[in-house]
Amino acid sequence: MASQENIILDLERQFPALSEIAFTGASKQTLAAGQSVLQTDEGVIYEFFPDGTRRRVKDAEPSTPVTPGRKINIR
Repeated sequence: MASQENIILDLERQFPALSEIAFTGASKQTLAAGQSVLQTDEGVIYEFFPDGTRRRVKDAEPSTPVTPGRKINIR
């Protein structure tokens, strides 16, 4: 059983890097298709366009602090 837990822990450690790769690829594909993407930068949500410009949409809501093991219901 311990080996299964180690495998899960390993996958959890890889998740941030893999999600960044997936997000970057999806953003590039979307922009290449002529569509815009939304992304936060320093607490502001921007819409990025294929021509490289960006438009401020609104301030992002403050992040929710999370402690390991805490369950959060998403509406």
